[in-house]
Amino acid sequence: MADPARAEAAAPSTINAPALGSIDAALQALPRDGEEPNVLREGLRRERTAPPCVMVIFGASGDLTSRKLIPALYDLALQRLLPPEFTVLGVARRPYTDASFRTMLRETAEQYARTRPLRPEVWESFAAGINYLQGDPGEAQTYERLRAQLDELDRARGTSGRRLFYVATPPTLFSGIVRSLGAAGLNRSDAPEGWVRIVIEKPFGRDLVTARLLNREVQLVFRESQIYRIDHYLGKETVQNIMAFRFSNRLWEPLWSEQHIDHVQITVAESIGVEDRGGYYEQSGALRDMVQNHMLQLLTMVAMEPPVTFDAEAVRDEKLKVLRALRPISPAGFSQQVVRGQYGEGWVAGEHVPGYRQEEGVSPTSNTETYVALKLYLDTWRWAGTPFYLRHGKRLPKRSTEIVVQFKRAPHVPFGGVAAASLDPNLLVLRVQPDEGITLRFGAKVPGPAMQLRSVNMDFYYGSSFLVESPDAYERLLLDCMLGDRTLFMRADEVEQAWSFVTPLFDAWARDQPTFPNYAAGTWGPAAADQLIRRDGRHWHRP
Repeated sequence: MADPARAEAAAPSTINAPALGSIDAALQALPRDGEEPNVLREGLRRERTAPPCVMVIFGASGDLTSRKLIPALYDLALQRLLPPEFTVLGVARRPYTDASFRTMLRETAEQYARTRPLRPEVWESFAAGINYLQGDPGEAQTYERLRAQLDELDRARGTSGRRLFYVATPPTLFSGIVRSLGAAGLNRSDAPEGWVRIVIEKPFGRDLVTARLLNREVQLVFRESQIYRIDHYLGKETVQNIMAFRFSNRLWEPLWSEQHIDHVQITVAESIGVEDRGGYYEQSGALRDMVQNHMLQLLTMVAMEPPVTFDAEAVRDEKLKVLRALRPISPAGFSQQVVRGQYGEGWVAGEHVPGYRQEEGVSPTSNTETYVALKLYLDTWRWAGTPFYLRHGKRLPKRSTEIVVQFKRAPHVPFGGVAAASLDPNLLVLRVQPDEGITLRFGAKVPGPAMQLRSVNMDFYYGSSFLVESPDAYERLLLDCMLGDRTLFMRADEVEQAWSFVTPLFDAWARDQPTFPNYAAGTWGPAAADQLIRRDGRHWHRP
């Protein structure tokens, strides 16, 4: 086994510092009267520009590459956040040439890039750095050829030994690819300015045991500082704004605790079914596919303590504390805190759709869950006694991801019962997708001679406020990988702690055979999910 990689080279910011060169040059760059003061903005852009490097994509012929990775890289190039030397090397079994690989990627980028239509001059410049290596990731000779081609690209493209490996393959290939990279010596760079990093997609393990095993296998080859466990939800602008909203506005901090908050709801609703992923979903289910990673990450951002600084380790330390504080669900409380469901046939957006068991690749007797609702508690000083309700399901009436913070009612409303009859509790709704934004619900007087109160909304929308389209999550995350910023990526102990909470739920389900299907497509899930929250005197917020 190859030795772990050496420490990474100096931070990219030293390579990409704005080249003003002198005080005179800086003064000449200042805006004249009537000009836009864009020096700071341009400087920030340069600081976020990736250094010349090669991104090697295993599984380059798959959907993730064509639908997400290449479109995101093109949009980064369009924003001038990638240098001209940036290079992509796709690795897969299919018999592409460099030219045919580029042609295929252009066709899909025309469909999936955020900024369309493609600008021909930008695409041609970007595509000039796209290369292809046909090879089986399970064969040792593939990695010998890969090493030779990377050395050649370093010479031809000036990438100086900077290499980002992206494992966009089925999870069964993760361990083999990592071991083979180590055996070929590709886990380290001997170039003075070189570095090596590896990005691993989810699912990172199937349970606590397999997650621990995968962590150990990867850490035998790569140092933890080189490993980027990606969760694309964390790259969404609106998810990052949860931290910005909480920690840059003093208004909320005194209210952000069990003292003032009645409960928190996190909803990830999907109107689609499993589409063509029936075979994968049979092995995954809603709990593995969404709750263990995306939804628990959202919970950590809502519940975490303010980090000392906004750097990778400080942020991830606080998120880990939240996961450790999750109160285990006891066998006695399981029926009161956990609901699972599976959709049957029904109607979504006016279209009749089949039930899960009728989907392609799904067993006609499948017990795989497509819906999960949880009631969770955090054993911390800030959140003791405040329930967090999580729900996720497929084939629900609409697509929506949102976090609802419901505050406690005012201790005394002096206007009388009739005046306040239409008054709801204060709500803060953080909308992750679609219609990204924030809604604050509060009470106000209805115009007229009588004192009558009604709940009203104050809305903030990203699109109308900033007049720019939010970047795709992969744009931010890929750029962070190239810059060596791990803030939005999961650490080994964070992944294992999430699995340690979720795995007992699978064990409990294994002892119980459910009655499926138990909700119709186009409804908001099983009746038991409504009962879960209603027995506490609460109800689900409808997006």
